[in-house]
Amino acid sequence: MGVQGLLVLLLVGAVAGWLAGIIMKGFGFGLIGNIVVGIVGAFVAGLVLPMVNISIGGGIVGSIIHATIGAVILLFVIGLVKRG
Repeated sequence: MGVQGLLVLLLVGAVAGWLAGIIMKGFGFGLIGNIVVGIVGAFVAGLVLPMVNISIGGGIVGSIIHATIGAVILLFVIGLVKRG
């Protein structure tokens, strides 16, 4: 992965984490927290969405939507574990 790919990964992770933070709790987690939540969310979505036959288009917007859905799922599961 080159420098450009790494920068895109960090940007998508930051935006997806920020959006997931707004959707789930109403605030973000700081820059590093948003990036981590977004990147892990993209991994979660990569596992879960194909199982339910959901396909999102390509490009940067598709990647952000994909990662945001995964990050929301991740935050939802974390919230369930914290309550339990």
